[in-house]
Amino acid sequence: MPNVIAINAAARQSIITAQATSDEMLLERIANGDRTAMHNLYCRHNVRVYRFILRIVRDVTVAEDLVSQVFLDVWRTARQFEGRSQVSTWLLSISRFKALTALRQRRHEDIDQEDVRQIADEADTPETSLDRRDTSKILRACVAKLSPAHREIITLVYYHEKSVEEAGAIIGIPQSTVKTRMFYARKQLADLLRCAGVNSLAA
Repeated sequence: MPNVIAINAAARQSIITAQATSDEMLLERIANGDRTAMHNLYCRHNVRVYRFILRIVRDVTVAEDLVSQVFLDVWRTARQFEGRSQVSTWLLSISRFKALTALRQRRHEDIDQEDVRQIADEADTPETSLDRRDTSKILRACVAKLSPAHREIITLVYYHEKSVEEAGAIIGIPQSTVKTRMFYARKQLADLLRCAGVNSLAA
């Protein structure tokens, strides 16, 4: 029994240590060939990377394959990270490049919006789950109808909580352009939501 307790305590300590390690420290260790650090970084960011890529390529199988490619690139190029942005921003930059390259390689780029595969939201309270699911579904459908440039901005700022500066760094455009795209994207999204019978502020 004492051995079991000791093992559990060691496991908990290992988890706490991994969570306390910054992304930058993990990259430093990855650059030195630390596979445990690579595993920790993957566990920390793979869902975010997957969702970001899926919103661009709109194909679950392709998105899953690209996630593997992104983290393989991280393993190979960790030494190239210069710390001028957050690691999460760097990861999304790599993800965006991979996703857009995959899109260009596909002949059928004009994907039917209705075929977009959605990621299930976390469950809400019983009292609000139905309304929230319906609203979230409508919101995602409206976001999917935006132009690629506007959809990308909305995804980065609202779904990935990136600042204007970070979004500009990921896409490779000036902050002024990010702000302009954000303005028109929000305006178009509000119009789409109104047409769908949803109050944009509530959404």
